[in-house]
Amino acid sequence: MRILVIGGTGPTGPFIVNGLVERGHQVTIFHTGRHEVDSLPPPEVVPHIHGDPFDADSVATCLGGQTWDVVFAMYGRLRMLVEYLEGKTPRLFSIGGVPVYPGFANDVDRFPDGMRFPSAEDDAYPPLGHATSLSDPSKRADNRSEKVGKIIQSEAMVFDRHPDATHFRYPYIYGPHQVVPKEWAIVKRALDGRKPLILADGGRTVESAAYVENVAAAVLAAVDRIDVSAGRVYNVADDELFSRLQVVQVVEEVLGHTFERINLPFEVASPAYPTIHHHSSQHRIVDTTRIRTELGYTDVVAPLDALRHTVRWQVANLPSQHERVMKVLQDPFDYAAEDRLAELYRQLITDCATVSFERNPGYSSGYYGPEENPGGKRAGMRST
Repeated sequence: MRILVIGGTGPTGPFIVNGLVERGHQVTIFHTGRHEVDSLPPPEVVPHIHGDPFDADSVATCLGGQTWDVVFAMYGRLRMLVEYLEGKTPRLFSIGGVPVYPGFANDVDRFPDGMRFPSAEDDAYPPLGHATSLSDPSKRADNRSEKVGKIIQSEAMVFDRHPDATHFRYPYIYGPHQVVPKEWAIVKRALDGRKPLILADGGRTVESAAYVENVAAAVLAAVDRIDVSAGRVYNVADDELFSRLQVVQVVEEVLGHTFERINLPFEVASPAYPTIHHHSSQHRIVDTTRIRTELGYTDVVAPLDALRHTVRWQVANLPSQHERVMKVLQDPFDYAAEDRLAELYRQLITDCATVSFERNPGYSSGYYGPEENPGGKRAGMRST
């Protein structure tokens, strides 16, 4: 097939382009030309068209009246591209994100607060102006931010103009060349020899994430089963997800470092915000059953190996980019302020230890309770 990839030089693009070439497709990429990468095939194999995917005139001038069997809209202004590509391709593959789910951008957009756990493709907001079920509070549209609203409208426009399109909802993407390397907030502190590390709510927040190669494998699975994927939306995420605390443990293992973990409530754990990148520590997890059952997707890189590789890549590549990454993360790396918070934490632990109870609270008698529960059976034992 003749395939146009709009973008193709970002974190996932080279894996997708190379995968398409390996499958025998004729691939052309359209991008700004400001960022060329060595991991793409040479231009004689994959020609480059240089222009601005955010500008309608540039798109029209650069692409002209060409038609394509498949177009990947991975970069640029999606709504403009969707409109331009009408009649120029029978199959559009487009990229969106998980902010389309109620509770992602604002916890109170759902009741109970936060995203449905996990969120399946059909749990997303309907576009503004579409009929909603008044009996379903999870479909409320009154608290959407302008940016989230645009993401929702873009996704709706994809299928309004291209009913046979395939749309992917990307989660947090990690790995080499990732846009927002949240792990760097931990890696950098380890490299600096920091001992105190402030965690919000125990670092137990879990968010769907996908390693760059695994994302590409998910997209390519939809190409391999192009008839099945027509008209479908797919969540993308790794098989295994890690909490912030588990990410810390992997960083410690890879770098041979040990942190003193300072556990603070989210409301006062501001140094931990860059690693969470949200307004709360709620879990944000999407259901990936559909892409696994319909397209047979499985991870090509085990998530633990992927995370270890990400840490090593950051160590090798990000120290020289620290000032830029610091701005992206909005992390001031203010160690003096963090030390003051750590001291308050230690004092709180000391003060709390002075409070005595007439009878110590327990864990109930399910599996962690006393040796003999009130009914006379050993804890954790069930009658059969």
